[in-house]
Amino acid sequence: MKVFISSLIVGMQPFRQAARAAVTTLRHQPLMAEDFGAQANSPQLACLKGVREADLVALILGESYGAVQPSGLSATHEEYREARGGKPILAFVQRGIKPNAQQKEFLDEVQSWESGLFREGFSSAEELQVAIIRALHEHDLASAVAPVDPKDIADRAVAALPAEERGRYSGAGALVLAVAGGPRQPILRPQEIEDPSLAEDMHKESMFGDTRIFDRGKGCETEFNGGTLVLAQDRDGARISIDEKGTVGLRLRLASPERDFGFQALIEEDVHQQIVAALRYTAWLLDRIDPTQKLSHVAVAARIVASDYAGWHTRQQQEANPRRTSLGHRGNADTEPIQISKPRAALRLGAGPLSEDLLVLLRRQWRV
Repeated sequence: MKVFISSLIVGMQPFRQAARAAVTTLRHQPLMAEDFGAQANSPQLACLKGVREADLVALILGESYGAVQPSGLSATHEEYREARGGKPILAFVQRGIKPNAQQKEFLDEVQSWESGLFREGFSSAEELQVAIIRALHEHDLASAVAPVDPKDIADRAVAALPAEERGRYSGAGALVLAVAGGPRQPILRPQEIEDPSLAEDMHKESMFGDTRIFDRGKGCETEFNGGTLVLAQDRDGARISIDEKGTVGLRLRLASPERDFGFQALIEEDVHQQIVAALRYTAWLLDRIDPTQKLSHVAVAARIVASDYAGWHTRQQQEANPRRTSLGHRGNADTEPIQISKPRAALRLGAGPLSEDLLVLLRRQWRV
């Protein structure tokens, strides 16, 4: 595999040499400006050509932005733009730096982009070398399996939505969400999915972690259904499932505002809060069972389960007019699961935009 090493040259020589050593350690071929030699074109055109020829780009960012080219961007920024959207990018950002305004804007641009991007920090050349070796190794593992089949992933996500949820709830009901990963492959061995430590970690995170989704005042039951591990809080409570392929299913109760003529409203902020919680918990769980990211892509399927329904309102609308009703929906029989496919990094790095998109798609179904 050809790996283009993109960074400033002046002041970054020890880091570039560390990157070269990391790439060659794994028997890949580094592409570096220092090796291009005399060419008829400008050095930067040679570098952009190197980016296009590479299979992957290792982007190393420090404190300085670098000289501005005729394009108005630095050479490193041009290389990043050339690779973005077409090549996997491994971005490594130096810790403890005080970037100038241009470099800060560049860093913000890199760190706000999700697709095809891996990010990690470093402080020393030695730490950078280890980080690049680890990231390249994880990329190799993810690339060594079968190609991603988007339809297969989406179908498995929809299939993971519990069919028994339909019609169970009255009022505000529940958010049901499932995440399937690809390429399709075993992630957990039978022994691993039945290891008590997995259920214990899932329970602990769901009750006390940063992604808490279980009610601390309720108990939790654990069961195995074939090759699927299930944690559940009573019949109508929250539910988590994980199977041997890493497919995650969640059911989260939605808040229940005061009834109006026997009906309840879906409150937009409550739905959004539960979507964010579900995505964050799923990101944590996938990192727990698949830390090397063999699952590189995910599909998210979601639906709202509710029976008697008095409309989709924002909290402000509900508080301003609590007796407002919209009786266009009296159930959920006509709502199909919504679906979104993303690189796996979007669960962790882009949970905000992803949750907003899911919210909008659900709102289109339920708002009348």
